[in-house]
Amino acid sequence: MAETFSEVKLFQVKPDKLKEFEELAVTMKREQEKRPGSLSVGYMKRFYTMDGRIEEGLPPRELTRIVKCVKYFSFWEFDSKENYGKATRWFFREYGKSVTKLLIMPFDINCGDSI
Repeated sequence: MAETFSEVKLFQVKPDKLKEFEELAVTMKREQEKRPGSLSVGYMKRFYTMDGRIEEGLPPRELTRIVKCVKYFSFWEFDSKENYGKATRWFFREYGKSVTKLLIMPFDINCGDSI
């Protein structure tokens, strides 16, 4: 099995910037997919919780209010660490400032070998 390299980003978006972030995410995803070595890109808005429902076999419950932010996650998978490194540099150059201004704090990046 060929090894791939993946990244997960956490974005904590200001409540009044959700529409702007989601529009930007569509653009970013389209451009991220074009980067050399990019295998897949996805974004997810966390708007549900399981809070004790797993044991009961119930579907997730929709969150009804925003406390201080809405969390979004992205997943980006690559064919190699080298292509990931180049793409990350491109991402920060192209989108770093515009994304950061929509957040309550800088986004969090976790990366490593895919399993």
